[in-house]
Amino acid sequence: MKIDISAHILPLKFRDALYKSPKLKSWVKKQLEANLGTYDYDIRFRILDKYDCTQVLTLVTPPIEDIAEPKDAVQLAKLANDEMAELVNKYPDRFLAAIAALPLNDMEATLQEIDRAIHDLKFRGIQIFSSIMGEPLDSPQFIPLYEKMVNHNLPILIHPVRGSSIPDYINEKDSKYGIWSIFGWPYDTTAAMTRLIFGGVLEKYPTIKFVTHHCGGMVPYFEGRINDAYDVWEMRYKGNPKEGLTKSPLDYYRMFYADTAISGSVAGLTCGYKFFGPEHILFGTDMPFDSQLGFRLVREGIEGIEQMDIPDSHRKMIFEDNARKLFRLPI
Repeated sequence: MKIDISAHILPLKFRDALYKSPKLKSWVKKQLEANLGTYDYDIRFRILDKYDCTQVLTLVTPPIEDIAEPKDAVQLAKLANDEMAELVNKYPDRFLAAIAALPLNDMEATLQEIDRAIHDLKFRGIQIFSSIMGEPLDSPQFIPLYEKMVNHNLPILIHPVRGSSIPDYINEKDSKYGIWSIFGWPYDTTAAMTRLIFGGVLEKYPTIKFVTHHCGGMVPYFEGRINDAYDVWEMRYKGNPKEGLTKSPLDYYRMFYADTAISGSVAGLTCGYKFFGPEHILFGTDMPFDSQLGFRLVREGIEGIEQMDIPDSHRKMIFEDNARKLFRLPI
């Protein structure tokens, strides 16, 4: 069995409510509406049948807190989670579990929704973003969320969130040529991981479980640069970012989990596999965001893993075993 942990969905009732938000940009609505794979379940089922997959459902972007005021965000999160729970209950052979969407602009409501989603709806984790309303993930206001998930012993999925309004050059007003997404998202994931490390979150909560999108962003490829830079930090920069840490930076980076959502690149997957190890890589496709409503990402994602020069036992861990263990799914 192949368990896709990065399968995005736009539940129909939630979609209708989302489209009413005055903060939802028209081009985002147009993009979501055009991608039938996010809400046409027949298309999704054909993909799952063709490639012998099951899914752990996660909500599509944009983040709820970015398009709704706190009171409305709470209702949108509950609506999305209730509808994803209905899908899991109705199609248990296709959807093994779901990941909770949260109203992250209201931390008290977020903590309550985590408990409701996990206890009442039987969700297997939560989704947050590489920055939350412009705040880095090591900000003090997010510590209660991390404590909550440590107590639940379930993972936190980090999805990148940089938008086109963030320029790549200081003399420009926006990002061009898709740089904000194609390259900016892996960068934002890397930045979020780095803040969690040097902000002391992983040191304080050594059992916390973060799953990073796009195979850990830039980290696996820059292993050597990371190791060198923090060894000679005081020669180049001011201060000591490693103060208070009890392990090397690379040891903390390896605490993260990573999905395989890099469109089937064998070289990229092998790099991530060698960095994180076979126990910290999980099959994820990022479906349905391709030119074929999800078919291409699932096909290429599977083919990439199958072409890796690794033991079959490790391939099975990536496709299935790691997801069952991390999300505490039924065997």
